[in-house]
Amino acid sequence: MAAVDVSVGILIILIGGAFFTIEIFHPGALLLIPATIMIVGGFLYLLIPSVLLRSIWGPIAILVAALIATIVTMLYYRWLAGVHPPLSTTSGGLVGEEAVVIADVVPNTLRGKVRIRSEVWSARSDAPIPAGTRVRVVAGEGVSVTVEPVPPPPNS
Repeated sequence: MAAVDVSVGILIILIGGAFFTIEIFHPGALLLIPATIMIVGGFLYLLIPSVLLRSIWGPIAILVAALIATIVTMLYYRWLAGVHPPLSTTSGGLVGEEAVVIADVVPNTLRGKVRIRSEVWSARSDAPIPAGTRVRVVAGEGVSVTVEPVPPPPNS
Protein backbone atom coordinates (compact mmCIF):
# COMPACT_ATOMS: atom_id res chain seq x y z
CA MET A 1 0.00 0.00 0.00
CA ALA A 2 1.37 3.39 -0.93
CA ALA A 3 2.19 6.04 1.68
CA VAL A 4 -0.55 8.23 0.21
CA ASP A 5 -3.15 5.50 0.80
CA VAL A 6 -2.07 5.19 4.45
CA SER A 7 -2.17 8.97 4.89
CA VAL A 8 -5.67 9.17 3.40
CA GLY A 9 -6.93 6.38 5.67
CA ILE A 10 -5.43 7.99 8.76
CA LEU A 11 -6.81 11.41 7.78
CA ILE A 12 -10.32 9.95 7.40
CA ILE A 13 -10.05 8.30 10.85
CA LEU A 14 -8.78 11.52 12.45
CA ILE A 15 -11.64 13.56 10.97
CA GLY A 16 -14.13 10.95 12.21
CA GLY A 17 -12.48 11.06 15.66
CA ALA A 18 -12.73 14.86 15.70
CA PHE A 19 -16.46 14.65 14.87
CA PHE A 20 -16.93 12.08 17.63
CA THR A 21 -15.08 14.28 20.15
CA ILE A 22 -17.20 17.31 19.22
CA GLU A 23 -20.34 15.20 19.71
CA ILE A 24 -19.20 14.03 23.15
CA PHE A 25 -18.54 17.59 24.37
CA HIS A 26 -21.49 19.18 22.56
CA PRO A 27 -24.33 16.62 22.33
CA GLY A 28 -26.99 17.44 19.82
CA ALA A 29 -24.73 18.32 16.93
CA LEU A 30 -25.69 14.94 15.37
CA LEU A 31 -22.10 14.22 14.40
CA LEU A 32 -22.10 10.69 15.78
CA ILE A 33 -23.33 9.16 12.53
CA PRO A 34 -20.78 10.76 10.19
CA ALA A 35 -18.05 10.22 12.81
CA THR A 36 -18.75 6.49 12.99
CA ILE A 37 -18.97 6.13 9.23
CA MET A 38 -15.69 7.98 8.74
CA ILE A 39 -13.88 5.94 11.40
CA VAL A 40 -15.12 2.63 9.98
CA GLY A 41 -14.45 3.81 6.41
CA GLY A 42 -10.94 4.96 7.35
CA PHE A 43 -10.10 1.60 8.92
CA LEU A 44 -11.51 -0.24 5.91
CA TYR A 45 -9.46 2.01 3.64
CA LEU A 46 -6.31 1.13 5.64
CA LEU A 47 -6.96 -2.58 6.02
CA ILE A 48 -8.59 -3.60 2.74
CA PRO A 49 -8.50 -0.74 0.21
CA SER A 50 -9.16 -3.04 -2.74
CA VAL A 51 -12.44 -4.24 -1.22
CA LEU A 52 -13.51 -0.72 -0.32
CA LEU A 53 -12.72 0.82 -3.69
CA ARG A 54 -13.01 -1.95 -6.25
CA SER A 55 -15.97 -4.14 -5.28
CA ILE A 56 -19.60 -3.97 -4.22
CA TRP A 57 -18.63 -4.90 -0.63
CA GLY A 58 -17.11 -1.48 0.11
CA PRO A 59 -20.34 0.47 -0.36
CA ILE A 60 -22.28 -2.27 1.47
CA ALA A 61 -19.90 -2.00 4.42
CA ILE A 62 -20.38 1.77 4.49
CA LEU A 63 -24.19 1.35 4.41
CA VAL A 64 -24.06 -1.18 7.25
CA ALA A 65 -21.89 1.23 9.24
CA ALA A 66 -24.40 4.02 8.57
CA LEU A 67 -27.29 1.82 9.73
CA ILE A 68 -25.49 0.79 12.92
CA ALA A 69 -24.46 4.39 13.60
CA THR A 70 -28.03 5.58 13.12
CA ILE A 71 -29.39 3.03 15.59
CA VAL A 72 -26.67 3.84 18.14
CA THR A 73 -27.33 7.57 17.75
CA MET A 74 -31.07 7.15 18.28
CA LEU A 75 -30.48 5.08 21.44
CA TYR A 76 -27.88 7.56 22.68
CA TYR A 77 -30.18 10.56 22.27
CA ARG A 78 -33.10 8.72 23.83
CA TRP A 79 -30.88 7.99 26.86
CA LEU A 80 -29.47 11.53 26.90
CA ALA A 81 -32.81 13.34 26.66
CA GLY A 82 -34.88 11.08 28.86
CA VAL A 83 -38.51 11.81 29.53
CA HIS A 84 -39.35 15.00 31.35
CA PRO A 85 -42.44 17.11 31.93
CA PRO A 86 -43.03 20.07 29.64
CA LEU A 87 -40.82 23.07 30.35
CA SER A 88 -43.73 25.51 30.42
CA THR A 89 -46.66 25.22 32.79
CA THR A 90 -50.18 26.49 32.29
CA SER A 91 -52.56 27.13 35.14
CA GLY A 92 -55.01 24.57 33.72
CA GLY A 93 -52.27 21.93 33.73
CA LEU A 94 -51.88 22.33 37.49
CA VAL A 95 -55.36 21.07 38.41
CA GLY A 96 -55.01 18.33 41.02
CA GLU A 97 -51.53 19.44 42.13
CA GLU A 98 -50.85 20.12 45.79
CA ALA A 99 -49.29 23.42 46.88
CA VAL A 100 -48.39 25.41 49.98
CA VAL A 101 -49.85 28.85 50.65
CA ILE A 102 -46.97 31.35 51.01
CA ALA A 103 -49.14 34.52 51.23
CA ASP A 104 -52.60 34.44 52.79
CA VAL A 105 -55.36 33.71 50.27
CA VAL A 106 -58.15 36.29 50.63
CA PRO A 107 -61.55 35.61 48.98
CA ASN A 108 -62.34 37.60 45.82
CA THR A 109 -58.75 38.85 45.38
CA LEU A 110 -55.54 37.63 43.76
CA ARG A 111 -53.34 38.68 46.70
CA GLY A 112 -52.82 35.09 47.80
CA LYS A 113 -49.75 33.22 46.60
CA VAL A 114 -49.06 29.49 46.48
CA ARG A 115 -45.90 27.53 45.72
CA ILE A 116 -46.51 24.64 43.33
CA ARG A 117 -43.34 22.63 42.89
CA SER A 118 -40.80 25.44 42.40
CA GLU A 119 -43.19 28.02 40.92
CA VAL A 120 -45.19 30.74 42.67
CA TRP A 121 -48.74 31.39 41.43
CA SER A 122 -51.42 33.90 42.36
CA ALA A 123 -54.26 32.11 44.11
CA ARG A 124 -57.92 32.63 44.85
CA SER A 125 -60.40 30.78 47.03
CA ASP A 126 -63.96 31.08 48.32
CA ALA A 127 -62.70 31.13 51.92
CA PRO A 128 -59.65 32.66 53.60
CA ILE A 129 -56.62 30.35 53.74
CA PRO A 130 -53.63 31.25 55.96
CA ALA A 131 -49.98 30.95 54.88
CA GLY A 132 -48.47 27.53 55.51
CA THR A 133 -51.68 25.63 54.65
CA ARG A 134 -51.46 22.74 52.18
CA VAL A 135 -53.94 23.24 49.34
CA ARG A 136 -55.01 21.49 46.15
CA VAL A 137 -55.49 23.28 42.82
CA VAL A 138 -59.11 22.85 41.66
CA ALA A 139 -59.06 25.20 38.66
CA GLY A 140 -56.75 27.43 36.70
CA GLU A 141 -57.41 30.58 34.71
CA GLY A 142 -54.80 32.81 33.10
CA VAL A 143 -51.97 33.37 35.56
CA SER A 144 -53.89 32.33 38.68
CA VAL A 145 -55.20 29.17 40.26
CA THR A 146 -58.21 28.43 42.43
CA VAL A 147 -57.33 26.37 45.50
CA GLU A 148 -59.01 24.65 48.41
CA PRO A 149 -57.44 23.34 51.62
CA VAL A 150 -56.30 19.73 51.68
CA PRO A 151 -58.04 17.94 54.55
CA PRO A 152 -55.63 16.84 57.26
CA PRO A 153 -54.88 13.12 57.35
CA PRO A 154 -57.14 11.13 59.69
CA ASN A 155 -55.66 10.38 63.11
CA SER A 156 -54.87 6.71 63.51
